[in-house]
Amino acid sequence: MRYRRIGDVKVSAIGLGAMPLSIPGRPDRDAAIATIHAALDAGVTLIDTADAYTSDAQGHNEELVASALAGRGEEVLVATKGGLVYRAGGPSDRNGTPEHLKAAARASAKRLGVDAIGLYQLHRPDPGVPWEESVGALRELQEEGVIRLAGVSNATTAQIRSADHVLGGRLASVQNQFSPSYRSSENELDYCAEHEIAFLAWGPLGGASRAGEIADAFPVAAEIAAELSVSPQRVILAWELALQHTMIAIPGARRPASIRDSARAADLVLTADQIARLST
Repeated sequence: MRYRRIGDVKVSAIGLGAMPLSIPGRPDRDAAIATIHAALDAGVTLIDTADAYTSDAQGHNEELVASALAGRGEEVLVATKGGLVYRAGGPSDRNGTPEHLKAAARASAKRLGVDAIGLYQLHRPDPGVPWEESVGALRELQEEGVIRLAGVSNATTAQIRSADHVLGGRLASVQNQFSPSYRSSENELDYCAEHEIAFLAWGPLGGASRAGEIADAFPVAAEIAAELSVSPQRVILAWELALQHTMIAIPGARRPASIRDSARAADLVLTADQIARLST
């Protein structure tokens, strides 16, 4: 397993995106917990969750992750997010007010069973609240010891720069969508690498969940996978890790086999030619 850094914490280059374990189509509870345990056993030391990852009630995914990590919490950095409020039957509502974020962080810490959240990220910018005020709440949470590391998600380069300033140069992570089919965050990725900020790629497989779907969506990855006798998803994740030293991919998984295969991408080294073919 290769490792990267989020702030002062060393984590696996491949994390587990836990959202699929709590949204429609999710596995049953035992299978979900087995998937998280498989990630740990494969060397994954970063688990990504959020209070809005649910189809039931706010915090479902955090509570699931906490249950799975009982007795093993010291092995991983749990990253959670606040700023979205689950609304049944529709998209989550944004709430980036300092009051909401402070209350949400404390509720997340309680659900996760921790004194301080390892990494807490602002889920999405709230257009109704000045960005600096939302990020300022993270700074206060950090100063109060409610969270250890602070990050932002779905942010532009200008917002990243502003967040780092508000946090006094302590912005630890940026979590943006990135995949072969969604590369609009390349500028943000490069900025993070230049400033030693971890870039957590969500949706790194472009929304495809099975090998056949991934092969159809990304034929070059399928070709290289055949050359290397590995899965196309492993090739895509290895390509993403090769783009910048601060890149961390967080693929979602519903089955133990999926995260076991994804974790192996951390040890897959692609040639310069293969990287170039995937990058075109």
